[in-house]
Amino acid sequence: MVKPVGMIVLLCALLFLVAIISMNVGKMNLSAFEVLQVLTGKGTDQQRLIVYELRLPRIVLSILVGVGMSISGCVMQSLLKNDLASPGTLGISSGSGLFVLLYITIFAANGLISPVLLPLLAFVGGITAALLIFMFAYRKGRELSPSGLILTGVAMGSGYGALSLMITLGLDKKQYDFALRWQIGNLWGDDWKYIVILIPWIIILGAYVLYKSNTLNALNLGNQTATGLGVAIKREFIELTLAAVALSSGSVALGGNFFFVGLIAPHMARRMVGNNHKLVIPASAVVGALIILIADTFTRTVSMGADIPTGIIITIFVTPYFLYLLSKAN
Repeated sequence: MVKPVGMIVLLCALLFLVAIISMNVGKMNLSAFEVLQVLTGKGTDQQRLIVYELRLPRIVLSILVGVGMSISGCVMQSLLKNDLASPGTLGISSGSGLFVLLYITIFAANGLISPVLLPLLAFVGGITAALLIFMFAYRKGRELSPSGLILTGVAMGSGYGALSLMITLGLDKKQYDFALRWQIGNLWGDDWKYIVILIPWIIILGAYVLYKSNTLNALNLGNQTATGLGVAIKREFIELTLAAVALSSGSVALGGNFFFVGLIAPHMARRMVGNNHKLVIPASAVVGALIILIADTFTRTVSMGADIPTGIIITIFVTPYFLYLLSKAN
């Protein structure tokens, strides 16, 4: 049986292999030798365009979005001690999505397009959704109920979805198509000007969550035990929640609503490496990156008669595994 650290190394090797394959395949196939030539500074102008401007940004974005959504889902499931918690089920992704739509209809429509503005607005939408959820779920003198938070999140997500639909109906055809594909899950921000903003966003927040892995381990033992171990529960809960919301918001802003990834990747990671967050967090990140990268490579390579968003492929392939997990839990 492979040890947990060895499993993470294998997952990283698999991610690297899939990235290499993804760089070689697509509407215009390139051989491994041609890709190597481009990466070593050679190759034709067309080959450099395909690798550096079309495929590599999309591969990097797939990995970043997968890492962000997965770590966010892992933190939320740990904080709420509920396997169904994720940016999607808590309605946080819907809050971020509403503000992304506002960006499209107000800022972008008036020419105020900024790579920095979009993830910041998504974060504001996500944190606003989170605050409203906690406010409605809070009961004075009682601990927050994870089930109550999730049910409140589902209700809030429906409300945000209705508001988003109202805005969407007022868009022109081009904006409507973009909004629809974003809601399904579409890696639209595959431009280096957006990616260079997202890279430090994901790396810094991901490193912070990994640094707090011992705190998450202590919180999983229960609030009384965590307090006995010297954990400032309220402060740590707020800080980790902010980090999780920021990770999902940045990912949602450029990749759309891949809520299934944030829900399922931590489950798969725990089955591979156990419950220690020092191992679960990096394993979840790599599994999430693999899910999105494989799905996106599939949509770019296999002709299905239409340009299918990556989120649809993920839903089709991940739903059976999710149903399997539910059957095992019962």
